[in-house]
Amino acid sequence: MSCYRRPQNPGATYFFTVVTYRRQAILCDEPVREALRQAIATTRAKWPFIIDAWVLLPDHLHCIWTLPADDGDFATRWSVIKRQVSVVCGDAYRRAEWINASKQKHRESTIWQRRFWEHQIRDETDFARHMDYIHFNPVKHGYCKWVSEWPYSTFHRYVKASVNSMDWGDDVDDVVAGE
Repeated sequence: MSCYRRPQNPGATYFFTVVTYRRQAILCDEPVREALRQAIATTRAKWPFIIDAWVLLPDHLHCIWTLPADDGDFATRWSVIKRQVSVVCGDAYRRAEWINASKQKHRESTIWQRRFWEHQIRDETDFARHMDYIHFNPVKHGYCKWVSEWPYSTFHRYVKASVNSMDWGDDVDDVVAGE
């Protein structure tokens, strides 16, 4: 079995990808969105972090978090968030036929993939590229034609703050990392 070692640098900024188990298209369902929203709020109350960017797609999400200066433990945060969503949504989204010995042993639901992917943001350029990637992702996957059409994204926060224009991403040249 592989032993995964994740960097845990206090105060660092990370890009994450979290995927549903077997790529189920459930994350945009109202009960899952509400459970995720509540799980994030509960987790942030105990283990604070800043959400710099977020996009929720039917079968995965991407986000950028900045951790507190004295804490680098993002793994616990993700564990708590995923667990809370699984508990709240477990009855409605549990797929008994997908529960195998490994899932039983690890007390896992059938909502999330076991792990997640993380990347520590290196500099301002890396941050900007990942921010663009997050906001352009719904267009990349064909869920909408324009970035502004996707409701489950922090893009709208950046438009409101006048960081992005509402038509950002309409021209491929706007997108640094949309590939």
